[in-house]
Amino acid sequence: MSRDFSREKRLLTPRQFKAVFDSPNGKAPGKNVLLLARNNELGHPRLGLVIGKKSVKLSVERNRLKRQIRESFRLNQDNLVGWDIVVVARKGLGDLDKVELARQFGKLWKRLERSKPSPEADATPGGNDSPHA
Repeated sequence: MSRDFSREKRLLTPRQFKAVFDSPNGKAPGKNVLLLARNNELGHPRLGLVIGKKSVKLSVERNRLKRQIRESFRLNQDNLVGWDIVVVARKGLGDLDKVELARQFGKLWKRLERSKPSPEADATPGGNDSPHA
């Protein structure tokens, strides 16, 4: 699988972000960040970042965070196939150094990966759980 971060691996439109916010299938809360995820049928994950001025004041810090989060996503994307992920920054995220940020996101990606429903669970036909069977 390719390890790039091309345009197709990004959430680009407000509608794509809204879909994740409105009905996430997975959540991974961290100390200074929240990951929301929603299933996609694309065969690759997509990432969207929400890093506002309220949570990270300086634009240089916001840009640094975006670069580092995208890089972490790029390295972990093989385990995140089938998710649309929105990263929401909270106060204090900009205070983390590169190493701590990478460590925290490593944990968050793993937590998200574990919360992914298995394909077998989706394939189960409804109606077989009748107590009279």
